[in-house]
Amino acid sequence: MMDGGKMMDDGEVMDGGREELLHYCGSMEQAAGVRRITYEDGRASGLRCALVQNGALEFPLMLDKCLDPAWIRYRGINLSFLAKPGLQGRNSYDTAGEEAVRSIMGGAMFTCGLDHVHGCRMVDGTQYPTHGRMRTTPAEKVGMDAFFDGDRYTVRVTGEMRQARIFGENMVLRRTVETVYGSGEILFHDEIENQGFKPEPLCFLYHCNAGYPFLAPGSRLILPESSCVPRDEAAARGMADRHTMGRAVDGEPEQVFQHTLASDQDGNTFGAFVNDGLGLALCIRWNVKQIPFMTQWKSSASGDYAMAMEPTNCGFDGRAGQTRMLAPFEKHCNEIRFCIADGREQIADLEEECRALMDNKKGRRGENHV
Repeated sequence: MMDGGKMMDDGEVMDGGREELLHYCGSMEQAAGVRRITYEDGRASGLRCALVQNGALEFPLMLDKCLDPAWIRYRGINLSFLAKPGLQGRNSYDTAGEEAVRSIMGGAMFTCGLDHVHGCRMVDGTQYPTHGRMRTTPAEKVGMDAFFDGDRYTVRVTGEMRQARIFGENMVLRRTVETVYGSGEILFHDEIENQGFKPEPLCFLYHCNAGYPFLAPGSRLILPESSCVPRDEAAARGMADRHTMGRAVDGEPEQVFQHTLASDQDGNTFGAFVNDGLGLALCIRWNVKQIPFMTQWKSSASGDYAMAMEPTNCGFDGRAGQTRMLAPFEKHCNEIRFCIADGREQIADLEEECRALMDNKKGRRGENHV
């Protein structure tokens, strides 16, 4: 993590605080900032985003899609997956049963929930749309800012998403997204509150998706895996190769796995997509006390080439299984942190961290932890 400063021609962040940086920037927007943008053509027509740039990273937060990032680019390299439907605004089929799958853009992350996270299902006479309603819920009370906090130039976007119906639930997700100029990190902080008067099921899943050109044949996962269960026969056949990507194959079925991960004594864990040829890793960090499981999605199908890490509080059954209940006016908070590891040394640090967590599955890091 780089804590700010000025970014020079060679791409390195040099020492020096706010005053030194302002020697070189008449407007900080030439280096970092956030702007509201509206798309004007195709299915994306009318789609609004907050486009964030921090020097090394660029990511648009979709104001009409739960402030989820449609992509993440690091020094111009795309790291994330964009599904065949592409960028699109709100549609009549967003939550229309099986048709809802046509609205899935993929993106660097999309938020599933809050009462259902998996495929379209009928449970107790109620139909729940693919991956839930939150991923297509527009943000309200949106705030955007870019400011100096001491010598750190911080970019922040906030908003609120509500899933509610008359005589039904009233669930609110308040999200804050932050990054710092010159850093390789993005923090998503979510506060979920039941603003109704009866307990409500709480299901959530953060669908974090890697894609081409970052994800390519030979890409792999670093994962402090304690256990792994395949979802079906297709996944069972792919257990041995679940951590690596091969070449795209026409018609290859998707594979889905459920993981529990080792953590440190405070519950912190991570997973990382790695492209050794590019010398880059995209690390996702969270806390198992907040988010106990991780689902892995692997698609080697031609045209749908992707892999996802999906921190979640649900098993494969989701709404149909054992579901946590959120009491009236109870809150639950999550943090998801995207971090870039750039170069072999930083990737080696992640591998050492993974080994330390695996050696200390009961919650204590090893002496060699980095």
